Amino acid sequence: MFEILQYSFIQNALIAGILISIAAGIIGTLVVVNKITFLTGGIAHSAYGGIGIAIFLGIPVLFGATVFAVLTAIIIAIITLKNRSRIDAIIGMMWASGMAIGIIFVDLTPGYNVDLMSYLFGSIIAVSSEDIIYMTLLDIFIISIVVYFYKEILSVSYDSEFASLRGINVKFFYTLILILSALCVVAAIKAVGLILVIALLTIPTYLAETFATKLSSMMIISSILATMFTISGLVVSYFYDISSGASIIMVAVVALGVVKLIKYKK
Repeated sequence: MFEILQYSFIQNALIAGILISIAAGIIGTLVVVNKITFLTGGIAHSAYGGIGIAIFLGIPVLFGATVFAVLTAIIIAIITLKNRSRIDAIIGMMWASGMAIGIIFVDLTPGYNVDLMSYLFGSIIAVSSEDIIYMTLLDIFIISIVVYFYKEILSVSYDSEFASLRGINVKFFYTLILILSALCVVAAIKAVGLILVIALLTIPTYLAETFATKLSSMMIISSILATMFTISGLVVSYFYDISSGASIIMVAVVALGVVKLIKYKK
């Protein structure tokens, strides 16, 4: 098994998997606790628009996806804060519009014939050194923001009305959480793709809730579980020659099923 570590693309994939898992554990916890899974899903699919524009302009794909995803997160935050009764329709519109924009710009790019399925379903073994640097910077930013604003984020996540009474700007931190979710989505594109990223954000956290008693411990446990799922999925993908993104998610799903079955029997 350890012979696979001699390949540089496997080494890059493992490093990227750990970096992505850390971000997914932290942000996934915020997504689940704040009940914004559907919103994050809309941001994830909208990011495809940034991918298409980046390909058309000839700029780094992750950079284009980041800018587009963050702008989408801000727009969604503004709209949903003003009209929460139409969240489902708004997200559906942003979801479809983002993907349509991405497809159109890719079609308009002369001579572009790269398989875009890797952006939808992930291809962690294709991670480059530049991607790892980008993921590292995103991780540092996400961790720094969460640590610095931890008390405020904790208050807003569990009781936004009480947080507002204490003078905390709930709208700002709601928007901030969505922006961080957008950054995490971009970081996870190469691992599991835009279609499966929500599973990586939610399954480890769902399991972590079984063992954690506070938000910080839930983030840590989620990150550890996400790392285990990512590495295990990568190994399965290598030996059975199947999609890395799908392998990672299926490992997570199986683990969730086993834990829930054991808990049910007890």
